[in-house]
Amino acid sequence: MRPYYQDDYVTIYHGDCREVLPGLGKVDLVLTDPPYGIGCAYASYDDTADGLDAIIRDVIPLVISAGVVCLITPGVGNICKYPQPRWVLAWHWKACTASGPWGFSTWQPILAYGKDPYLANGKGRTPDSFEHLEMIPKNGHPCPKPETLLRKMILRGSVKQTDTILDPFMGSGTTLRAAKDLQRKAIGIEIEEKYCEIAAKRMAQEVLPL
Repeated sequence: MRPYYQDDYVTIYHGDCREVLPGLGKVDLVLTDPPYGIGCAYASYDDTADGLDAIIRDVIPLVISAGVVCLITPGVGNICKYPQPRWVLAWHWKACTASGPWGFSTWQPILAYGKDPYLANGKGRTPDSFEHLEMIPKNGHPCPKPETLLRKMILRGSVKQTDTILDPFMGSGTTLRAAKDLQRKAIGIEIEEKYCEIAAKRMAQEVLPL
């Protein structure tokens, strides 16, 4: 498939990840934030609970197998719907005012598949949670993640600057932007062309200094 956008660091594909993933080689880290099935207003995808169940059944096994390590942010309420991870990491956001069945939700899980890259590369033990304080910016996507948060996730799941990062639910490209600023190669797949355009514009900016 011809890339929608490509530069020295980033390649973006506009399409269904079920069709694109089989043509890609195995990457070092898959880092992705699929829909949560909570009625988010995406451009055309109907974000229902049934839609999420279909993604978990038909797509997530392909996503997990695409990387040596795979980190998925599923949302607290969806943890048990996903295939059993090797471990569950977490990020804390104390200022968050999201409401859940047990009060304000101030943490989010990160399902971890594969071996801890720090232990696997002889770099010792690293905490399995971290704090994040940055507010979420608006960029034309209904539910973007903060870029500094994605940087932390990349640095937790990737120990080498030569690693390749893949986001098969790319959205507005925050994972790719964070990977590019960390001078890692990244691949993004997004079914909505509107979001591919937003991501491509973000990738066209220069690499930010570390």
